[in-house]
Amino acid sequence: MNFGADPTLILLIIGTAAIALYMAWNIGANDVANAMGTSVGSGALTLKQAVVIAAFLEFFGAVLVGSHVAKTQRTEIVDPEKFASNPELLMYGMIAALISSAIWITIATYFSMPVSTTHSIVGAIMGFGIAAYGFSAIQVAGVSKIMISWVISPLAGAAIAYIIFVLVRKRILNADEPLNAAKRAAPPLVGIVFFIITLSAIYKGLKNLHLDMNLIQAIIIATIIGFIAAINAFALLKTVKKDKKRESRQVERIFAYLQIISACYVAFAHGANDVGNAVAPLATIIEIARTNSVGEMVEVPIWILILGGIGITIGVLTWGKKVIQTIGKNITDITPSRGFSAEFGAATTVLICSKLGMPISTTHTLVGGVIGVGIAGGVGALDLRVIGKIIVSWLVTLPIAAITTIAIFYLIIGVT
Repeated sequence: MNFGADPTLILLIIGTAAIALYMAWNIGANDVANAMGTSVGSGALTLKQAVVIAAFLEFFGAVLVGSHVAKTQRTEIVDPEKFASNPELLMYGMIAALISSAIWITIATYFSMPVSTTHSIVGAIMGFGIAAYGFSAIQVAGVSKIMISWVISPLAGAAIAYIIFVLVRKRILNADEPLNAAKRAAPPLVGIVFFIITLSAIYKGLKNLHLDMNLIQAIIIATIIGFIAAINAFALLKTVKKDKKRESRQVERIFAYLQIISACYVAFAHGANDVGNAVAPLATIIEIARTNSVGEMVEVPIWILILGGIGITIGVLTWGKKVIQTIGKNITDITPSRGFSAEFGAATTVLICSKLGMPISTTHTLVGGVIGVGIAGGVGALDLRVIGKIIVSWLVTLPIAAITTIAIFYLIIGVT
């Protein structure tokens, strides 16, 4: 194939971009529950408010931080050197991976199953690698790192959420004067969340916009923004007057606002981590088309991240409500204080992993967070039947994606 101005290749790239957009739409449709399920379940946000907020934050997370994980998806699952003599084979494999992953996630979303889009694309990429060159094509070190992160992330999300909720319950909910305790604790929590989001967005993230900052500059700006947010929260809470008859409700109302902030935190982190599931294969295909070779370290173009961000946003707005019920209401009873703890634990885990280039499952991490706060209230508070169904859907995702990709890959090879 001529990799210059070949019309067939141009059409192939346009078609692949459309498939990547469809994949991103699926990610928004299925994974929006990771960001907003607990907020809707606790009543902190209406469904309409949740999808609008999620759409905005998911987009900016994808564009500002999404390149780190996209690079991992492109280079650390299958060995690019295996395809050096036949770049077209890698290109067809990535197309097959996108198609099979997107179809599986569509089916899962239809049945309201919060599956892992990360599992899906990783399994799919492994599938065509095995089909093309056998198990020797798999990057054992890279895949091992990814799979270890799949175990660590829900455990970390659960542990952080458990610790935060136990502290919240001890220091605030069970305090002698819970409202005053909440008013003291809320501003620092708001400041911390704004600090982390800002630092994540501007440190290395702004490289995509050619506005790179060093760590010290980023910390100074993030500290200023976090401090301003904390001061504003303090000023707003100062106006809240205690009502002894409704004090517990007032405290949960404060946590409802904190939960909205933490939901934004999750949405930003999710966009950063999961956009790679849609755009990494597309970035690989674009690079092969441009150079007629298989490279290892290539920057992900900003327009590809924007495309992924747009797709996620459309998915959130059009079909995002399907999975919210499962995470927000069916696993355990969610109050704003519980929801805040689960979301904060999940988002912290996801954002750290995104910066490290680890394509973890946001779904796993958030469900881990919800289970963590459920355990804090006693195992009896958990619906183990729902948890079992979710775990089964996780386990079947990788093999289904791999097998489907192999079939589609052979079909593409057969007709080209």
